[in-house]
Formats: sequence, structure tokens, C-alpha cells
Amino acid sequence: MAVRDECKLKFLELKAKRNYRFIIFKIEQQEVVVEKLGRPDETYEDFTGSLPADECRYAVFDFDFITDENCQKSKIFFIAWSPDISKVRSKMVYASSKDRFKRELDGIQFELQATDPSEMSFDIVKARAF
Repeated sequence: MAVRDECKLKFLELKAKRNYRFIIFKIEQQEVVVEKLGRPDETYEDFTGSLPADECRYAVFDFDFITDENCQKSKIFFIAWSPDISKVRSKMVYASSKDRFKRELDGIQFELQATDPSEMSFDIVKARAF
């Protein structure tokens, strides 16, 4: 499975320059490509609403929060989205390519795997970040 250079470049921009709130990636013709870039002002709900209900995707989300000590923090989440109703072959391709793709994105702090929106709710992300 190849990874288009744009994937790594956009991830670096998210990590270093904070140009994006999230990036959604898809596998297209044996290559991981960028499907959508979320503007910095978009919310977690905008992000989850951008994921297709019936197709697998990879995504990264830059989660901003304020700690109990009143410090502004940010954590980068990698999310493997594999809905129950997606095609079996698609689930297999995404599952077998995930670790290799994730290694290309240096700086991910947390990983979530979700087959249903409830498995990646805002509360779950928030709990993992703290």
C-alpha cells in the first residue's frame, strides 16, 4: 500500500502549523490519499459528520483542551473508522494497512478504533486526552 506524499505533508501542517483541525484519508487504487481537510475552526461534530456512515476511513484529529491546571493543550488522535456495515473487503484492506500508514505520520499521541459513532464520542476522546 502506497502513501501519497500529500498525506504526510498535510499531517505535518496540522501538527506544526495547525492549519487544519482534522484530516480524513481514504484508500484509493492501492494508495492512501487525502479526502478532506477540516478548517481550524471546525468542531469535533463537523469531523464526525464528515466520516461516511458505510465506508472505512483513516483520520487524524487535533484535539484542543484546557487542563485542570488551566493550561491549553493539544493531542493528536489517529482514528481508524471501520463501520460495521462497510464491505468486508474494505475492512480487511484498511485493517491490514493501518499500522504501516500510521508509521508514516510521526507525532500521533492516541489511537482510536471505531466501528460505530458511539465508540469515538467526544467524551471518549476527551477522557483519553486527559
